[in-house]
Amino acid sequence: MQAAIGAQRPFDPAQALRLARETFDIEAAALQALAGRLDNRFAQAVQCMLQVPGRVVVMGMGKSGHVGRKIAATLASTGTPAFFVHPAEASHGDLGMVTPGDVVLALSNSGEVSELTAILPVIKRLGVPLIAMTGGLDSTLARHADVVLDCAVEREACPHNLAPTTSTTAQMAMGDALAVALLDARGFRPEDFARSHPGGALGRKLLTLVEDVMRTGTQVPRVAPDTVFSDLMREMSAKGLGAAAVVDGQERPVGIFTDGDLRRRIEAGADLRQATAAQVMHAGPRTIADQALAVDAAEMMETHGITSVLVVDGDGRLSGIVHIGDLMRAKVI
Repeated sequence: MQAAIGAQRPFDPAQALRLARETFDIEAAALQALAGRLDNRFAQAVQCMLQVPGRVVVMGMGKSGHVGRKIAATLASTGTPAFFVHPAEASHGDLGMVTPGDVVLALSNSGEVSELTAILPVIKRLGVPLIAMTGGLDSTLARHADVVLDCAVEREACPHNLAPTTSTTAQMAMGDALAVALLDARGFRPEDFARSHPGGALGRKLLTLVEDVMRTGTQVPRVAPDTVFSDLMREMSAKGLGAAAVVDGQERPVGIFTDGDLRRRIEAGADLRQATAAQVMHAGPRTIADQALAVDAAEMMETHGITSVLVVDGDGRLSGIVHIGDLMRAKVI
């Protein structure tokens, strides 16, 4: 049975909206104040994280711990190796996860949480740099720290000024600021982000190559320039892509014939029965390298209003064909 937590009032939608807007105003004002107080200590913290050969070990208790886990995850996914260690578990063996060459980023609004202050002397004996993210600038944590990042807030958004709300927002924003500054200093690129997110949409777009999704071998519709029109149509029909590549003796594409080309020639009244592939093809077909990104093939199709692109190897020889359906199945588009 749920314990009573006070007399519940009838729900007031207007009151809920008022408190929501007030929460946004309080937290936005706190972040503006935080930006105004930012000084060279932030740059020192970034430089410290850049210079250490090890990892950023993030610590925090309670709500600060939840924020710390998010900060560690953000750092790790943007090029700065990081992980979270629970301060209470650190006192019972997990402090062994902190090694010389690491840097500790400790979060505590008050700077006096006992589980964290208890391990500060051990961290100092290890010779590991300590960066504090705290609102208690005269606290035990701040006094032990090599760099103090001021995260003080005037008040919590909680109507009772008790529940960590504004203070955790300030910590989260400071952590994001550190991650952004670090990824910029490291020259972290979208391709690097994709490598740490291979299962996401960005990873698929920035890691999938044309050769990963193209059709090869007998799946590729191809004919010689002197192929008669009836055989050209049979090749197109058999492969089901609505197009066929026309290749020379060295397997280099010299043209392409598509369903669209067929429709336009029939509408123009052309007699195709005696024609050859060379006579009906569209010369100078658009091609893409097999090592190009699949997303580039998608962009080419969209730009030129086509559904298939011929793929060539480093010597310009036909190595495959990629269809818009292949890109959709690979979730590139």
